[in-house]
Amino acid sequence: MVARLVGRTRKASPVDDLTPREREVLALIAEGRSNAGIARELTVTAAAVERHVTSIFGKLGLHQSADQHRRVLAVLTYLRA
Repeated sequence: MVARLVGRTRKASPVDDLTPREREVLALIAEGRSNAGIARELTVTAAAVERHVTSIFGKLGLHQSADQHRRVLAVLTYLRA
């Protein structure tokens, strides 16, 4: 049983392509933080957070759309990973 659990492969997720900092930003987004709140938490500028968020959206394949909220979709992808 242990061998089966250890040998089991995990499905690849787009979250795997994120840098550690991007994962940290995404986790804070999942907590409901604003970009300003994330910037304060990580002691970086709001512009740096915006760059991370833009990169996260790109790596997760979330393109701007009037019909979808990318932050919500990013969090759902994060939670499924």
